[in-house]
Amino acid sequence: MFGIGAPRNKPPFSQLFSGSNQLLHFLVTGDGFESVNVASRLREMSYPYTGLHSHVVSTSGFLQKIIEPFQPSPTGTRGAINNMHITDITIDVIERHAASVRVQDERADLGGTTRQGVLRVRTDEGIEGHAFVGDQAADSSQRMESIIKLLKPAMMGREPSDREWLWNQLNVIAGHGSTIESIWAPLDVALWDIEGKAANQPIHKLLGTARTEVPIYATYPPRHKEPEGFVNEALQLKAEGFTAYKIHPGPLSYKDAAITVAKVREAVGDKMTLMLDRNHGYTFSEALYVGHALDAHDYYWFEDPVAANDIESIRELTNRIETPLNMSDTAGFLFHEAASFLQMNAVRMIRGTVRKIGITGLKKQMAMVEGFHRKCEVGLAGNSALNAANLHVIISSINCTFFEYWLPKEVHQWGVVEQLKINERGNLDAPTGPGLGIQLDEDWIASHKVVTLS
Repeated sequence: MFGIGAPRNKPPFSQLFSGSNQLLHFLVTGDGFESVNVASRLREMSYPYTGLHSHVVSTSGFLQKIIEPFQPSPTGTRGAINNMHITDITIDVIERHAASVRVQDERADLGGTTRQGVLRVRTDEGIEGHAFVGDQAADSSQRMESIIKLLKPAMMGREPSDREWLWNQLNVIAGHGSTIESIWAPLDVALWDIEGKAANQPIHKLLGTARTEVPIYATYPPRHKEPEGFVNEALQLKAEGFTAYKIHPGPLSYKDAAITVAKVREAVGDKMTLMLDRNHGYTFSEALYVGHALDAHDYYWFEDPVAANDIESIRELTNRIETPLNMSDTAGFLFHEAASFLQMNAVRMIRGTVRKIGITGLKKQMAMVEGFHRKCEVGLAGNSALNAANLHVIISSINCTFFEYWLPKEVHQWGVVEQLKINERGNLDAPTGPGLGIQLDEDWIASHKVVTLS
């Protein structure tokens, strides 16, 4: 409770406070009481008590609360995270080449050469927390520089457990109404990695484990110009053992998208769970047309059909189609935006990811959504370390149906010895290693490193 490891030359507990017989009296009179802040005083004295035993004794004139210390814990015990402090934050900038992935939208190609990063948070106990900075194959140079410039000064010398403090300082650090959640998210993950390693437990156990495995759905970016391409994609995935598939129709016309919806369902049968994600590309009338097709063919959700700020259309679509709207993967849809959508009863599913709001924010969001009896479905985090973080949060909750298994994997998987593996039931198992449960591929990182930011 107050730290592990007994300090030398500390006075006995009875000398820390006034009073006889080693008793602390809290005299209760009327509506108020006077008390000694035991926790603060012990912390100031660095006193190593692991717990306090208390009981209440009532008498005719007053109420005594008697607090007696347990014995100090033995010296040399490691792992008291409240005594650990951050000594350095660095980023190994790596340059890697992702294979070409041609897509039918404004991105054109998701592959190519890019610079991303391995974030390392070091502590005075020798525990090092890790996360990756990078979203699929997008360049992350500016994000990495911002972590070092904006967030490192705020956390140097602080305890890794100060995650809630940092969460509440983001607006102050960003300034002028800016948002830096996506910049902060990898740092939050690295802090949780330290917490898990210090406790020798996987992060999901610290969050509270709700299950031991989670189903997955497969999805590709929009690669096809006609409905038949999506039919073949769905059949390929079904043959590989996937039981759920999300269509990204991209710029396919809304009428062709509706045809695709019908043809894919006909091809795979009624045992495969299907979803569709337009990435905000429809007008209201187009979304309504596609939504009716989804209703007719038993699709599980309709993701981001229109712009996330088109609240009137979102609410009207929710009222007029049966397939739940699931929003939103857009960069600006964060924790408080999710809260507003729930308050307005705008959607029946909420979208979230560690990539945007860290482990701290995603766990908060999933709990908030659960309070409204809704689902919080989690989207791709963009790299191997943050994908593992997504899995930990999903394992700690029951109101997320799937883990998003984004293909091709090579675009976003890198830097670790062993990637997430699908088990014999087609699910992902809960991680078992401490922290994120990943092992950095230090040889690969060293061979791809171009510079270290500090």
